Amino acid sequence: MPKIIKDGQVYEDSWQSLSLSEGDSASAVKVPEGQWIVPLNVWLEQKGTLKSRSDVGVQISIDDDIELLADDYANLPLLAFDFPAFMDGRGFSAAFLIRDRFGFQGELRASGAFIRDQLCYLQRCGFNAFALNEEDLEAAKASLADLQEAYQASADKAPLFRRR
Repeated sequence: MPKIIKDGQVYEDSWQSLSLSEGDSASAVKVPEGQWIVPLNVWLEQKGTLKSRSDVGVQISIDDDIELLADDYANLPLLAFDFPAFMDGRGFSAAFLIRDRFGFQGELRASGAFIRDQLCYLQRCGFNAFALNEEDLEAAKASLADLQEAYQASADKAPLFRRR
């Protein structure tokens, strides 16, 4: 079973990702029992059925409109945000908005092409779980404490002048 970093600890990842094959219809695909992360289009097509389940999370890609889930953030247990390239910063902004504007309280997971050096910054924007493509997650989790003090406000801290 793969492992993730969540809330500063390494855990077995009990969630599975549902992916659509070419030609699969988002409204026709069956979401099995268990903890599944479904693509946004599957969630939107099957929302009436899936919203009653507490074991279904949503995969968001960089080009998805996060406002499509505005009414659902309060009830979703997990959002997985896929980074297509480690140099693409749109996910940082989206995470902050999801936490700040929409008040999302569940697991906000970063997945895809990001690097260990970005963990501290991802956490400051609101991510609390990380699906990394590296073997030594214990060493990677130390990266969460790379910055001891920051001046600007973030999803996890007030600005420095407000903390004095």
